[in-house]
Amino acid sequence: MAEFTLNRRQVCRILAAGPAAVALAGQAPAAEKPFRLRYCLASCMYGTLKLEDILPEVRKIGADSIDLWPPRHGDQRDQIDALGHDRFAAMLRDNDVKLGAITRFDLGPFKLRDEIGVLRKLGGTVLVTGSRSGKPPEGEELKQAVRQFVEEMKPHASAAAEQGATIAIENHGNALLCSPDSLRWFGEMARWDGLGVALAPYHLPQDPRLLAGLIEDLGPKLTLFYAWQHGDGCMEKLPKERELLQMPGRGPLDFAPMLAALKKIDFQGYTEIFMHPVPRGIPILDTLGEVTAEINRARAYLERLLD
Repeated sequence: MAEFTLNRRQVCRILAAGPAAVALAGQAPAAEKPFRLRYCLASCMYGTLKLEDILPEVRKIGADSIDLWPPRHGDQRDQIDALGHDRFAAMLRDNDVKLGAITRFDLGPFKLRDEIGVLRKLGGTVLVTGSRSGKPPEGEELKQAVRQFVEEMKPHASAAAEQGATIAIENHGNALLCSPDSLRWFGEMARWDGLGVALAPYHLPQDPRLLAGLIEDLGPKLTLFYAWQHGDGCMEKLPKERELLQMPGRGPLDFAPMLAALKKIDFQGYTEIFMHPVPRGIPILDTLGEVTAEINRARAYLERLLD
């Protein structure tokens, strides 16, 4: 315990203030708890490898939770149906891992009712999906389109909130939520529980200050943060060293301002170290061990910036 002493003048002031002040005077100031990221492992980083192989890796990358992805990026969401949900729950317990999230871009934002039930049955709290696809309007038309989308999501968000879950909408290219303005409007308009944002810096201007400001603007509406940058992209086959530029600490994007913003808002949601391989559905590197090592390299970069 830290040593805490008072001089004669301080003692006199405290005695004059009364018994309550005397009691408080003997207590040393509590040390501030350091801010840490809460990692969740995206199953698609391992392509379509089996859950029995992936689950032991969760703790190795400093996470306690997994996010299950469906085809075409992975197939672990399909694997749990084949295994049986009770069997999968037992596998989670055996590996001291929780289900954190399920990603369902394939279902879209309006067909998630049944999936919310699966998520909560297995202990998960976040369901990630996209917004409307297609080229978005601009200016005031975009703002009104975001408003309409939020209103249409209200019953779905309410259904999620009733079960203790959140639907997190990811920003994506060629979609309604694709720009900083659209995300800010969404955050302002989606006032009720059960609806949040899964923020993907990859799909936004690679400006650290802009991204940090957006994190602060979203505040409590930020549900999941992808530690993911654009690098040289993920839409065409590239040499592996260029493909890996999407990872934190490899490409040019400075994550320090974003981490500072996450700390400022005391972000308690999930962080997923992330990238997409080409083609989709393969591990980001050749072997399970190499994937885990690459995620840990990126995590070490993030942790250095935090420290």
